[in-house]
Amino acid sequence: MKLQLAMDVLTVDDALELSGKVAEYVDIIELGTPLVKNAGLSAVTAIKEAHPDKIVFADLKTMDAGELEADIAFKAGADLVTVLGVADDSTIAGAIKAGKAHGKGVVVDLIGVDDKAARAKEVTDLGAEFVEFHAGLDEQAQDGYDLNTLLTAGKESGVAFSVAGGVKLATVKDVQSSGADVAVVGGGIYSADDPAQAAKELRAAIS
Repeated sequence: MKLQLAMDVLTVDDALELSGKVAEYVDIIELGTPLVKNAGLSAVTAIKEAHPDKIVFADLKTMDAGELEADIAFKAGADLVTVLGVADDSTIAGAIKAGKAHGKGVVVDLIGVDDKAARAKEVTDLGAEFVEFHAGLDEQAQDGYDLNTLLTAGKESGVAFSVAGGVKLATVKDVQSSGADVAVVGGGIYSADDPAQAAKELRAAIS
């Protein structure tokens, strides 16, 4: 299982500092949507130039103009981009078309999708690289949030998937046991007193 760092920071300098500390322990470096919106796609270029050996993931959460937005991100250096699962199939297909043109991939983010397992199968048939079973920060903050809901849906889908939704050291083995291809960790790394040590411990837990 791959380990993905989700950088929910707001500046390129902060992203470079954080990624520099933990890159040796992660496989995928994700530029969170707030970072992309605040700093622009130049942030993607900066991270790819700093870590050319890593998979750079631009979390665009595209909802429309899939081919155009994906093309821009791939040209900036992204290896993977996200399109929302609630988007029209034509939007997802457009992004995938751009991905094929660049030799890159599209991840479909299921945030806000009710029947995640069913939609995961549909978008995989469209050509998604993998599907992200995702609960956003707002959803995680609600009473009763349970990561196991995502893990169960991922198992049921039968497709390649990642899990993002408060994954941390205490739960990463559960993510691995679910059959996930990628564990996405944000605050469990960047909010730690020592992000490098946190990433190292996560890597050890899944190795």
